[in-house]
Amino acid sequence: MVDRRIPKVRDLAPLMKFKAPELNAKKRRLESALTIHDLRDIAKRRTPKAAFDYTEGAAEAEVSLARARQAFEDIEFHPSILRDVSTVSTGWDVLGAPVALPFGIAPTGFTRMMQTEGEVAGAHAAARAGIPFSLSTMGTSSIEDVKAANPDGRNWFQLYMWKDRERSMALVDRAARAGYDTLLVTVDVPVAGARLRDKRNGMSIPPALTPKTVINAIPRPEWWINFLTTEPLAFASLDRWSGTVGELLDTMFDPTVDFEDLKWIKAQWPGRIVVKGVQNLADAKKLVDLGVDGITLSNHGGRQLDRAPIPFHLLPQVVNEVGNDTEVHLDTGIMSGADIVASVALGARFTMVGRAYLYGLMAGGEAGVDRAIQILAEQVSRTMRLLGVNSLEELEPGHVTQLARLHPVSRPVADAAVAARRASTRKTPSSTATPPKTVEETDAAAPGAIIPS
Repeated sequence: MVDRRIPKVRDLAPLMKFKAPELNAKKRRLESALTIHDLRDIAKRRTPKAAFDYTEGAAEAEVSLARARQAFEDIEFHPSILRDVSTVSTGWDVLGAPVALPFGIAPTGFTRMMQTEGEVAGAHAAARAGIPFSLSTMGTSSIEDVKAANPDGRNWFQLYMWKDRERSMALVDRAARAGYDTLLVTVDVPVAGARLRDKRNGMSIPPALTPKTVINAIPRPEWWINFLTTEPLAFASLDRWSGTVGELLDTMFDPTVDFEDLKWIKAQWPGRIVVKGVQNLADAKKLVDLGVDGITLSNHGGRQLDRAPIPFHLLPQVVNEVGNDTEVHLDTGIMSGADIVASVALGARFTMVGRAYLYGLMAGGEAGVDRAIQILAEQVSRTMRLLGVNSLEELEPGHVTQLARLHPVSRPVADAAVAARRASTRKTPSSTATPPKTVEETDAAAPGAIIPS
């Protein structure tokens, strides 16, 4: 039998502690976001569909993006115990200068379309956090305005080589004169990827008021008020475009760019140069021979070639082969500080976040970007402590196992399948020879072959 009594007021008093209500709506919603996924949910509620889908979407069936994110989920950490982790250092040198965290803000195009504060908000937040900010060729703030927003920090300029070479290099010259320290040359864009969400949404530049967009705007009045009452969207490349973003890019990108062009660009840039969009080891080696300061393993956030290689899966091999000769950076699929720590452990010197930053921007402008960086920084620090390391230098491949979900067909099996197909094309229709084996039959006969599930 349990003895019961009437509680006394003095016993209840310590339990009755009420938190003062937060009257600032923006601060309240940002404080409620504990992960980048939370910021994404807020951003989706506050941003018109066409603008949100431009950020969220990828190419074709969006398989590349899904696989990149899944690859980070499919890791196993290996922590050490009984280590003094009362203090951790989350910074080191990247491209010859210090950063406070092993990630920075990736270049994103049309950023003020997502939220009116745009790149300036990102540059301010990056300056406070001590991390680099990258401005896209397709950015919606000028090179000079971004530099003014981050006058003493790390500013990187991302270059798309256009068919109009003089116009492209004029932007490069402006970035050099403004004091940008690094040029990111993006090389995976001979043409634009098929951004199907943009086509379905009929998104134009700038966004057009149609019955569909007006209906979608009704629950999102703040976005439209900001859009209609602030400086009109303007780009380094154009003032107005009636088609989709992909159609615009197809008119601008130069499909003839090759390694000789990259050598020419490098000769004209006075600072560090990083090539972004590397997706195989052979190209990484060519770039090392060219003398670049860094390479970024990236499939453009899944926005170009769908089913492209997963950058995180490429990382160990590329680092092993060229990591002593150049810095290896990584983007695509990063949604948490744990993803960043895993990348550093497998050899990445630096990572970049694009969507994670934009989710914060859409959720709350500059304060939202601050919150996104804060979430990632806290996750980086906590993951390092739980692994039992005090600094980024202590992270090593033994801390991470990449678990296998997608298995390639073994090379002998693939070769046998190709040979069988070639043999079948050489036979006449009346041939009675035994038909070639299928891939599955050949797999069964090949010791150690991996059959994909």
